[in-house]
Formats: sequence, C-alpha cells, structure tokens
Amino acid sequence: MIALIISPIYIVLHIYILWRLIIWLGNCQNIFKKKQVIFLISLIYAFFSCLILISFLLPKSKIKYFASGIGNFWLGILLYSSIIFSLNYLFKVVYFKIKKVPYQKTKNTKVYKISGFISILLIMAICFYGTINARVIRTTNYEININKKVSNFENLNIVLISDLHIGYNLGYRQIARIVDKINAQNADIVIMAGDIFDNDFDAVDNPSKIVKLFKQIKSKYGVYAVYGNHDIDEKTLAGFTFNYKSLKVSDKRMDKMLKDSNIKLLRDEYIMLKNEIYIYGRPDYKRLGRGITKRKTPNEITSNMDLTKPIILIDHEPRELHELAEAHIDLDLSGHTHNGQVFPGTILTNILWENPYGLKKIANFHSIVTSGIGLYGPNMRVGTKPEVVNIKVNFA
Repeated sequence: MIALIISPIYIVLHIYILWRLIIWLGNCQNIFKKKQVIFLISLIYAFFSCLILISFLLPKSKIKYFASGIGNFWLGILLYSSIIFSLNYLFKVVYFKIKKVPYQKTKNTKVYKISGFISILLIMAICFYGTINARVIRTTNYEININKKVSNFENLNIVLISDLHIGYNLGYRQIARIVDKINAQNADIVIMAGDIFDNDFDAVDNPSKIVKLFKQIKSKYGVYAVYGNHDIDEKTLAGFTFNYKSLKVSDKRMDKMLKDSNIKLLRDEYIMLKNEIYIYGRPDYKRLGRGITKRKTPNEITSNMDLTKPIILIDHEPRELHELAEAHIDLDLSGHTHNGQVFPGTILTNILWENPYGLKKIANFHSIVTSGIGLYGPNMRVGTKPEVVNIKVNFA
C-alpha cells in the first residue's frame, strides 16, 4: 500500500526536477534549448531515475551489484535535489517580489542563473560528503552503572554494532574495516543487534570472505546476534516489499553464514556469562522468524530469571522501554533507527521513537541505541555517523 502511494510521488519529483533543470540550462546556454539536446538530457535522466527498477529486474551479476549501488546513490540525489530546488524556488520568489521584477523577466537575470548553479553545487557537495561520511567508522563510548553485585566481574566491556545491511551497499571491504575497529576495543563481548543482512542473500558480496573476516573478531566471551526486520529472505524494490501474506523468515544461508562465522544467534533465548550475567536475544518485533509464533513480553522474559543478577537484552528495535524497565531488565541494546541516516530523517526519528539514538535512562534501566554501521536505501549519511559502540558496564 505504501509503495502505491510513494510511486506517484517518486515520478512527480523526478519530472519536477528534470523540468527545473532543463529550464535553467536553457536560460544559461541556448544550445540546451534545442529539442535534440533536451531529448538526450531527458533520456540520460530517465535512465538514472529507473536504475533502481532496472537493477531489481537484472539477474545476479556484477552489473546488477553495480547498478543497484548507483540506483541507491540516485535516491540520495533525488532527496537533496527536491529539497534544494524547492528552497531555491522559494528564495527566487521572495527575492524577485522584493525587487519587484516582472515574472517574465526573472529567468534572464543573473540571480536566476547563479542560484541554479549554486543549487547544483550544493547537491553535489552534500551527496559527495554523505558518501564519504558513510564509510568513515567512528567509535562512540558510554559508561553505565548497574547496581547489582557480580562476583566474577568488576565491569564488562561490550562492543555493540547494528544494521550492517550486508548486500548492495556494504561488502567485504567495509566489513574488514568494521572488524579492525571492533578489535581495537578489547571487547569482553561483541553484540550484533540485528539487520545483519539486507533481505537478499544473493546480494552478499563474497560470503566466504566475509565469514573469514567475522571469524577474526576478538572477544573474550564470544559474539552474539539477533535478527532484525531485514534479516529475512525477501526481494525488495527501493525498500518496499510486495508479498505480505507469506511467512517471513531468514534465508537458511544467512543462518549458516553466522554459524560458520562463530556468531551465536539468540532466538528468544539467553546465555549466561560465568553464571552471573544474562544475555537475552529477542526476536524482531515484526519478523519473528522461523519457529517462533509469539514474542515473549518483557515480564515473560524475566519471569524465571534471578533478578539479583544483571540482565542485558538485545532487541533490534528500541520498543517497550518502560515495560522493560518494569520487568527489571538492566540494559537494552538496539539499533534499527539509523538515527535517521540522512537529514531530515534525523528529525523524523526523534518524532517516532522515544529513544531514537544514544543513551536513555529510566529509573535503573538503560537503553542504548546505535545509529548502526551500514546503510539502507541511499548509500550515504548526512547528519549521522556509522559507529562501533563501546559500552563499559560497571557493577555495584
């Protein structure tokens, strides 16, 4: 349903941007007023506009991988072209109104030509910055106190990553950088909080090499993961799916890849570190996964636990925070939001989520949400960062 609503908007935006571009070019140089040149520009523009659909229809190949990457980048260009061209239009309306310039003369002014040139430079600069920024991994540090006594630990050093979205936007080269960043943190335990894959396992670039890289992760007590809403076998087009009725589960090759990588997948179950600390992995809120028909409530999770011991929960989406606090869970580790990934998505996530990013404390409960380390949709980050999160947990 959402795809049916978005598709006309996608088409209208492209028509609007092309129209504004052709008018501006024509007023800058007469050659761009020729029908043959307009047709050629329109043809090239239409090709890039449809590349996301073309890549979806192509069979698995290097061409499909490359086309999908360019198509995702084009989504970012579309976003910022729409914003900047609209702001440019508003600026000109106000400017020419103040200067009392007749409408028929506005297109021949220096202001019209220069503002268009500046708009295109801005779009290029933002998209270039966003692409580079998306590949520079930062480390974010938190320190929290859990007021429970633990005999075998004074503290626990947790390294959290989420939302890798391994596929068309993230391959083994970036994973090599991620592993190096993780290993620099001297982790006691490494947590992957969902969306490890990007729906389509066939989009994974060189799975065997990625397995070798994941096996190089250094962690005293192991690597643990949960699945997110994208860790399922499902074809997507620009982020939208079309088969809603069938059961959504992970591709068995995803499960095998994690197992071969020495990553323990927690599916509505827990492990204990030295019989002292609970590490519980929840199924995704919407995609429960194979063999799970109902997700346990926070109270059901802790009903048979020793509440005097620290309880650390991994839940892909940062939901039910107050319920988790009331169930005596001490720390909830999440991702999913990407912190909006690209501005103005950062504003939207602040509206939609109680804790869209960072550390939030409710009584003795702590929620930590990472902006993730991978990408979804536009392969760029503007106003956010890809990160490895280092959490030092001190006990009583």
